[in-house]
Amino acid sequence: MRDFLAGAALLLRGLGQWRRTPGAMAFGLIPGTLVGLVFGAALVGWGLWLPALVDAWTPFADGWAPFWAEAVRFAIGFASFGAAVLLAIVSFTAVTLAVGEPFYDRIWRATERSATGSVPDVEYGFWRAVGDSVRLVARGVLAAAVAGLIGLIPFVGGVLGFVSGVLLTGWLLADELTSRAFSARGLDRRARRTVIAANRARALGFGVATQLCFLVPLGAVAVMPAAVAGSTLWVHAALGESAAARTPAPRRASPADRPTDPAR
Repeated sequence: MRDFLAGAALLLRGLGQWRRTPGAMAFGLIPGTLVGLVFGAALVGWGLWLPALVDAWTPFADGWAPFWAEAVRFAIGFASFGAAVLLAIVSFTAVTLAVGEPFYDRIWRATERSATGSVPDVEYGFWRAVGDSVRLVARGVLAAAVAGLIGLIPFVGGVLGFVSGVLLTGWLLADELTSRAFSARGLDRRARRTVIAANRARALGFGVATQLCFLVPLGAVAVMPAAVAGSTLWVHAALGESAAARTPAPRRASPADRPTDPAR
């Protein structure tokens, strides 16, 4: 639990980047706003069409007692909408990171510079961001399907589906958001996941905290810049990096470096 809370606290530290580099953080709101409008409209449309779709999916319940028919249809509708929300969150992160690559690159560089004093030389790149985004969406579809199936369990399915969805999606978010800082240090996908697995509780804490913020209306748009900054700080903590570790210590002056008095 201690490491879990430490991971969640890194998201709060990411919010502190607003004080250090407000310009870069403000620019990071632009891609999230544009993608959020599209995804928000899609979820509203799905919610409006869902009652008719659930009725079409459950003709077998037409002859049931009203209570049981409504209970089954409510469970299916709730699970379907919950799975759509989880998929939208993962997809939102993937699409926003790909579309907003230049914006989030500025936030990442500013965070690296303010936290460690330097920026790694390895470039992340637009196409690498697209590739990571596609993989995240594919894994997000699987996580949403699992959460949706769990949500079909009578009575307790809604709660269990929500909890499992938050945990699964939080793990995916931690993996995706840290990819930039890891890749900039020359770590491939396998090495990255090895580090994350070794810090599982901290990764889950950071991802779940981010996911819960994303569930708040407009939370995904507002928190996305802080999530990018916080994920960079997460990598620093996982790899044991600090400003002192990456900034050379000043050399102590030797007697030979001292200026001599011309009069002597």
